[in-house]
Amino acid sequence: MIKVAAYTGGLDVPSARYRVRQLIPALQRNHIQIKEYRSPISVYPPKQKLLRPFWGAGVLLSRSASVVAGYQADVTLLQREMLSTLVSLEPFTKSPRVLDVDDAIFLFREGRAAKKLAELSEHVICGNEFLAEKFNQWNKQMSIVPTAVDTTKYVPKKLVTEKKIIGWMGTSGNFSYLYKIAPALEKILTSRSDGVFRIVSDQRPEFNSKLDQFVDYIKWTPANEVEQLQSMTVGLMPLEDGEWERGKCSFKMLQYMACGVPTVVSPVGMNRQVLALGDSGFFANTETEWVDRISDFLDNEKLRTEFGSKGREVVEQHFSHEIIATKLTDVLKKVI
Repeated sequence: MIKVAAYTGGLDVPSARYRVRQLIPALQRNHIQIKEYRSPISVYPPKQKLLRPFWGAGVLLSRSASVVAGYQADVTLLQREMLSTLVSLEPFTKSPRVLDVDDAIFLFREGRAAKKLAELSEHVICGNEFLAEKFNQWNKQMSIVPTAVDTTKYVPKKLVTEKKIIGWMGTSGNFSYLYKIAPALEKILTSRSDGVFRIVSDQRPEFNSKLDQFVDYIKWTPANEVEQLQSMTVGLMPLEDGEWERGKCSFKMLQYMACGVPTVVSPVGMNRQVLALGDSGFFANTETEWVDRISDFLDNEKLRTEFGSKGREVVEQHFSHEIIATKLTDVLKKVI
């Protein structure tokens, strides 16, 4: 049994939930024992600058004991920085170290912390090819391990709904992508009586347009996440085309697909690679493309079924938690 000390950002941090915590049972079957040391204090600084010194001291104090405890493990798994955008206690963790990256963290502070963490680690795991290309300049010991989807939990389920649901799930920090396609959504929904735009998030967005009257907002919780995904007629993942977006690992898209929901997504970064694996959705860039591609799925049940089934198949073959756990197992065994 290989023991791993995994330092994550906290209970509700997506990378901790999906790239570490959900894999623990599958890794256990592969003789990998994960002990997660998650931060009890947010790893992200408070908005009030006067509070930041106290926040930093609190994070470091709370992390110190776990750094000592981590020496009982065989390998250390680091998820980003323990203190946002800074290298702090990471050099004091036990080696060998594996750095796990699923965002373009090299964009902060000119990438100084990202570079140091990569150089400090014996191996770097990246969630997609774009991230791997960036981190390869600092560490040649590199593996690509996508974010896994629990295919026993995220499953298709035919739910009877009064409306056809154009769905989006994500955090409020990503609302800017929705605002970009708001005119297309407004055009679709004002022209038909059977549609609704369902947003599952931590808060409700304000579009300040006619689109607001078609928004069905549901507060996201771990308990309702799967059911809300299953209820969607079509799932959306709009993005800008920038380095931050290219660093995303298409997880929202994969969740839709696992639940048999066809997708309409921006042709950015890993989204392109996922759709290349099978016909699970459409790309859209312009307003006209968003209108046409979403409408195609709303109006054609056979198309929805075919693309939804193919999407589920792609996730099972390439992104299931069992498959990803095996890839992670191989990396961890390699560094011992």
